[in-house]
Amino acid sequence: MVLGKVKSFIVSYDCLNDSNVPVFSSGDCVSGRVIIEVTGEIRVKSLKIHAKGLAKVRWTESRNAGSNTAYTQNYTEEVEYLNHKDILIGHERDDDNSEEGLTTIHSGRHEYAFSLELPQTPLATSFEGKHGSVRYWVKAELHRPWLLPMKTKKEFTVFEHIDINTPLLLSPQAGTKDKTLCCWFCTSGPISLSAKIERKGYTPGESIQIFAEIENCSSRMVVPKAAIYQTQTFYAKGKMKEVKQLVANLRGESLSSGKTETWSGKMLKIPPVSPSILDCSIIRVEYSLMVYVDIPGAINLSLSLPLVIGTIPLHPFGSRTSSVSSQCSMSWLGMGLPERPEAPPSYAEIVTEEQRQSSLDVPAAREELDGPLFAYIHEFRFQPPPLYSEVDPNPGHVGRTEERRLDTCPSR
Repeated sequence: MVLGKVKSFIVSYDCLNDSNVPVFSSGDCVSGRVIIEVTGEIRVKSLKIHAKGLAKVRWTESRNAGSNTAYTQNYTEEVEYLNHKDILIGHERDDDNSEEGLTTIHSGRHEYAFSLELPQTPLATSFEGKHGSVRYWVKAELHRPWLLPMKTKKEFTVFEHIDINTPLLLSPQAGTKDKTLCCWFCTSGPISLSAKIERKGYTPGESIQIFAEIENCSSRMVVPKAAIYQTQTFYAKGKMKEVKQLVANLRGESLSSGKTETWSGKMLKIPPVSPSILDCSIIRVEYSLMVYVDIPGAINLSLSLPLVIGTIPLHPFGSRTSSVSSQCSMSWLGMGLPERPEAPPSYAEIVTEEQRQSSLDVPAAREELDGPLFAYIHEFRFQPPPLYSEVDPNPGHVGRTEERRLDTCPSR
């Protein structure tokens, strides 16, 4: 008998979204199929799967231990989030090559379904960094007698959702800084920077509205700029490794001496980036908006505002709340105050004279309700409220009241 051959051996996922990309979250069910296509006929001892999720950190540092001695120190750390095994064909033991208990797979395409549930506890979002990663995958192993096992692996993506519709992430972020330049014995005027954004939380694809005021009282030409930075922090064996990367930036107009520039909602778009990772013990991914003034020949004046990149975008209610809170707190940047409020409508515009007169006639059906309380409610049902006025109608009365209070002050 001629033994068959395995033509293809792959892992395929049943995707939960319309984009046909395997993306899951904690508590989700990950399902899929191991697909085997063979020509001829093969005999199999077992078909197994092993699902795993791992955060891993690794970097090296060179150390000197004397004039002629040097060595390399390795820093590694791992955190396991998922470890699930299952047998789709056969049995657990594969160490023998006996012909007993073998399964015959005939020529053609065969699919073997699998499913597993991700832990309910928070998982770290999938991530690929310079000194570490967070990866999730399913590996399949096909064991046959007298042959080495065949292996195939396919990764899937996990998002630990961050909802930006929370009070903390909807709160405005703001700051102010200034800097005085010195050149030998001459002191230049200060450069001042004030900046504000509407909220702390955003999702990829959104644009950040930057409100800023830059005042240049120095003798130099300066340039206001803004940038989004991603900071990757890796932890292992009590040590820390940090990598900072530029995500997006913009440039304002050059500002000569004595000039001021105001940004009234300058837009900086967030490109497709990984969400923030805040709960992993060995990897953190954080973002910040840096608004700064580029000063030739001197250290830049910079202001850092923290950001959180989430996965659940802003809903309409959160948008209105953020907009209102932003408008109410913009006065410090020289924005206009709200207009003077209008007076309320007059009583005659709300209740006509006919309604008021008709209400004085008590229906017979309510005679049993007559009494002091009902009479009081009925009498004032359509009575007009006090007249609206922005000027105190009794200023003298208030003054006399305050005088009496001063006369009774214990200090006298």
